[in-house]
Amino acid sequence: MAHFLPITLEEVKRLGWEQVDVVLVTGDAYVDHPSFGTAVIGRTLEAAGYKVAIIPQPNWRDDLRDFRKFGKPRLFFGVTSGAMDSMVNHYTAARRLRHDDAYTPGGQAGFRPDRATYVYSRNLKQIYPDVPVIIAGIEASMRRLAHYDYWDDKLFPSILIDTPADLLNYGMGERTTLKIAKLIESGKWKTESGKCLLELPQIAYTIPVDFPLSTFHSPLIELHSFEECQKSKRCEAENYQIIERESNKIECATLVQRHGDRYVVVNPPEPPMTTDEVDASFDLPYLRLPHPKYKKRGPIPAFEMIRWSVNTHRGCFGGCSFCTISAHQGKQIASRSEESILNEVNLITNDPEFHGVLTDLGGPSANMWRMKGKNPDLCRKCSRYSCSMPSICKNLDSDHRPMIDLLRKVNANSKVKHLYVGSGIRCDLFSLTPSPSPRGEGGGNHGWDYFREVVLHHTSGRLKVAPEHTSDHVLALMRKPSFSLFRETKRRFDEICKQAGLRYQLIPYFISSHPGCRLEDMAQLAVDMKQMGYRLEQIQDFTPTPMTLATEMYYTGIDPTTMKPVYVATTPGDKADQRRLFFFYKPDQQRDIIASLRRHNLTQFIPKLFPGKGR
Repeated sequence: MAHFLPITLEEVKRLGWEQVDVVLVTGDAYVDHPSFGTAVIGRTLEAAGYKVAIIPQPNWRDDLRDFRKFGKPRLFFGVTSGAMDSMVNHYTAARRLRHDDAYTPGGQAGFRPDRATYVYSRNLKQIYPDVPVIIAGIEASMRRLAHYDYWDDKLFPSILIDTPADLLNYGMGERTTLKIAKLIESGKWKTESGKCLLELPQIAYTIPVDFPLSTFHSPLIELHSFEECQKSKRCEAENYQIIERESNKIECATLVQRHGDRYVVVNPPEPPMTTDEVDASFDLPYLRLPHPKYKKRGPIPAFEMIRWSVNTHRGCFGGCSFCTISAHQGKQIASRSEESILNEVNLITNDPEFHGVLTDLGGPSANMWRMKGKNPDLCRKCSRYSCSMPSICKNLDSDHRPMIDLLRKVNANSKVKHLYVGSGIRCDLFSLTPSPSPRGEGGGNHGWDYFREVVLHHTSGRLKVAPEHTSDHVLALMRKPSFSLFRETKRRFDEICKQAGLRYQLIPYFISSHPGCRLEDMAQLAVDMKQMGYRLEQIQDFTPTPMTLATEMYYTGIDPTTMKPVYVATTPGDKADQRRLFFFYKPDQQRDIIASLRRHNLTQFIPKLFPGKGR
């Protein structure tokens, strides 16, 4: 009989277990769904025959009884902050405390600590010093080497230096987690001075500096030490250039970085998952619901957001400067089979609470499903950051027809009244010989045909796209296409809607204070939006998060790609001035915007934004 993975001792006893093999500790509430990493890892271990229990959102302020409730696991503790970095979860771009948490029942804040991975690991080692602690998830993954921390405004060492964890499992970790479990179970754990770890993919760990690096079999690159990076921002930028280059490869080097008397070692990742492997993960027996313990505390917003959606793939080759997806999930697209996707649609539509609306069919990007290199051998040698920027790779199979067919097959399900595409659409993938008209008569990779299909049949009336900025030099640093593509997209969108008699809206998404963006760039963005008739809603002030190119630019003032200096708005006042320009249409913002433009000698924008106000 299907059951939730146990989160209480009573559930463990009902299962007849005398000891748990693996205990997973997470900063999120437990939702048994393939969109939640703890459930994925738990179900993967369970399918391999291990007894798994979960400690969701343990109380770290009391006598730590939550950490003790299952006793000592036979193999290890797995620790994650949850689906988000705990600091991003807790604080706004202005470093103000958020008052809600989407991964907690009722959306309540305060159920996880700052730097949750650090706190949970320390508590566990304090109680069970001899039990291995394996850290994973986005917080650990993006902090596996020295990194800039925005909230303390300084360079941090690898998370492995500040926590007592034994291993770090980075990226999408199902396969590696099973290998770690088997290694610990074999009794070879930590034998031969750590040599058993050398061949284990997709992990990071520490070794003494006297460990012979000649022992490594794969190519090895030694980065500038943490101490060198503390003294020199150029060293940090040079490190990032190497880290990104290697993470973009299928076959990459082992990375080593000295921290005092220890080396942090990052082994190469697992090969990209096959379709069969991705299917196997999504097809595990998830109950697709939050644990019933939470019923009286209210809905979990993150679950409600994705409950009626279907994920088609993992990974993203877009390469956006500010995004962590490729660094965590990988650049290569790991696609589910059509059969697996349609089976999940059937599961959802047979849910008694389903009312006919699928809210999304997509992934990190809506339109990358089944896209891959035509010649896999060329992909193995490739280290470019993106398959679509600055132009679409000639080796990329970017045919959109399979996605059009998939949308139509899902829509053919008699229980589906509406199928929406809520994931972000990469319009830069439409640039190969586009169809000559919005009617979609074919041509190129059928990207514009896909766009037309989405506009006519899979939008609720407001289609969101992310040009991110209007300034081409800022967009180049963002690794996003020219704003002219958005203008072309809007032209086609408006023509499609006009011909179909639809009053739909194309909603753009923008970022302020991104490295390279000056106040005049934001002023021009405001002018462009005013001229196009927009009053912006989907906006964000840039937040530096660990292990992104944009964060490295923010911290170092250097573009690691070119090693040239980059302007960065870092003070609260400069960031506020930029963000305020999003709201040029609000009367209560007008006075402050005009004062800011005058203060920066940008008076030429005043009459363009506020006719009659002069300069």
